[in-house]
Amino acid sequence: MLEKEIELQLLKAVKKKGGRAVKFISPGFDGMPDRLVLLPHGRCGFVEVKAPGKKPRALQVVRHEMLRALGFKAYVLDAKEQIEEIINDIYTA
Repeated sequence: MLEKEIELQLLKAVKKKGGRAVKFISPGFDGMPDRLVLLPHGRCGFVEVKAPGKKPRALQVVRHEMLRALGFKAYVLDAKEQIEEIINDIYTA
């Protein structure tokens, strides 16, 4: 499965839960996750989408650690089977 296919599955699953998975672009601040997942009741999390088995770059790992240190949830998604778990984890924030 390609990264784009996993990303589409994420978009559909989040929308089905009443939320949005918006493309997150941060000019001048490289390494930020691909998607900002916004769920009902003010729940949010950052998701980096990768092709199966691919790992985040070093800068992406640093950004994820920074986000977590600030109290945000940050995930690496590389399989469609992880989508429900990620959404549920964001909901329980």
